[in-house]
Amino acid sequence: MTAAHVEVLDGAEGVCRNWEVTLLCWQCGAPLAELTPDTRTGSGIRTCQRCKMTTRYRNGIWRALSPDRVDHFRKFIAEYELIRAAEGRGSAQPEYYLNLPFKDMSGRNSDQWAIRARTFRAMQRSIVAPLALRAGCALRILDLGAGNGWLSYRLALQGHFPIAVDLLTNDRDGLGAAVHYNAHIHPLFPRVQAELDRLPFVSSVFDLVIFNASFHYSVNYERTLAEAVRCTCPGGSVVIADTPWYAKEESGRRMVEEKHKRFFATYGFASDSIASLEYLTPTRLQRLGNAFNLGWRSISPFYGIRWALRPLRAKLAGNRPPSQFRIYEARVGA
Repeated sequence: MTAAHVEVLDGAEGVCRNWEVTLLCWQCGAPLAELTPDTRTGSGIRTCQRCKMTTRYRNGIWRALSPDRVDHFRKFIAEYELIRAAEGRGSAQPEYYLNLPFKDMSGRNSDQWAIRARTFRAMQRSIVAPLALRAGCALRILDLGAGNGWLSYRLALQGHFPIAVDLLTNDRDGLGAAVHYNAHIHPLFPRVQAELDRLPFVSSVFDLVIFNASFHYSVNYERTLAEAVRCTCPGGSVVIADTPWYAKEESGRRMVEEKHKRFFATYGFASDSIASLEYLTPTRLQRLGNAFNLGWRSISPFYGIRWALRPLRAKLAGNRPPSQFRIYEARVGA
């Protein structure tokens, strides 16, 4: 059984018209359902024919977490949503989402969205467009850590076929917020609540797998990357974008300590219920490359003069080196 089937692509609008993707059972891994257009916005339940376990989809979001993993992530999700709400994430206005990442209409996180915008442009120019040219067709793309779906939206507008994966399903900052794109993309791209280490898709199906500012939430980089590599077609690419990078391990450890102290002072908890690894270093990247026979290509977008001067300002002030953001791409099986 194929995991993805593309029938019609409207080249004039660059919008996916009919694309079916096979979702796997979270319990036994058997084929569970085709993500047809009517299951992308509707609600229902599917029963696995092999193990008889059920999977729900509500307002188009498939819940591909086992009950024990739901419990495992419950505290993390609650704390993360509280922090994100306090930071001013999300809006009641559709225009907020439709303008991302190029403009933050709330004005609350403009600097961060400016970084996301430059990352997106760099990925589009250096990774997505060349990969599509080599493939000669639209790409099947897995958007890991999709949040409100802005990246999947932008990729779908270009005619590609994204699937948005995240733990959050709320309608302001999680997968539920993607309904704001439905008027511009119909049917809406599939959305799946799943964890990075247990992706409910068959092997070798995606042309591009993107960790969308999400790789550092992993608690085991090898296990997380193994799932991404498994899902990537030979000759396809895995991309790590907008994960903090430090030249030295000590700088990363100090960042994590400072963040936990700041969160505890602000919110009353350290936000460490999940032992996320939080950052990358050259050593960590090399170890991952060796483990999976991957050669990383580093892309360094220019994020502006203020960002470029951060290391110098930190050094003059006697502070630890600040994080850097780079895009890392690796071809799989090429």
